[in-house]
Amino acid sequence: MVSLSTWSRYMLHKLDYSLNLSYKQSLKRGQVTNREALDILWKNIFQGKLTYMHWNKGEEMAPTITGPGATLLVRKIPLANPTHVFVGDVVMLKDPENTDNYLVRRLAAIEGYEMISTDEKDEPFVLEKDRCWVLSDNENLKGKEAKDSRLFGPISMTDIVGRVLYCLRTAVDHGPVRNSHFSMRSDFPVLEVELDVDEMAKNHKA
Repeated sequence: MVSLSTWSRYMLHKLDYSLNLSYKQSLKRGQVTNREALDILWKNIFQGKLTYMHWNKGEEMAPTITGPGATLLVRKIPLANPTHVFVGDVVMLKDPENTDNYLVRRLAAIEGYEMISTDEKDEPFVLEKDRCWVLSDNENLKGKEAKDSRLFGPISMTDIVGRVLYCLRTAVDHGPVRNSHFSMRSDFPVLEVELDVDEMAKNHKA
């Protein structure tokens, strides 16, 4: 049973999502009409969800997400910026080498961070505005195998489309994904309302 305070926080998240989605569409298309804005609010506050399921491929995020075929619950993020995603979050992003595909990686640094390589030949640099650095969790993989920022460099924050909240490996092996403290606290009401382990298990492809 979800408490009233949790429901209230959840609805505020839906309102925030709808407003950010309207703003994103206005950036793409120009001014959004009042009718379009109301349609977005109606569909996302009263009908839509803040999460969707994604089926993981590869071992890049082991041990956080193990094995190809893990089912993930992902929270939608229409506008990724330092107020919505934080260092330490496991995020879903467009593959810089193939924008039709998506990768799951951990956000390691954001704009303003100084990046220093373990290779002395590489010059330190500071991440520019709206740029970020993502890494795989699997320490056994090298840069090219891990397919992260060590291979393709900094990415745009706008390439981030979601944050991974929950991972189902099997029907009896599942749990929340470790994100930053700020995100874990923010995502709590979303998980309380939208998490349906039975539904995830039913749609599990492994």
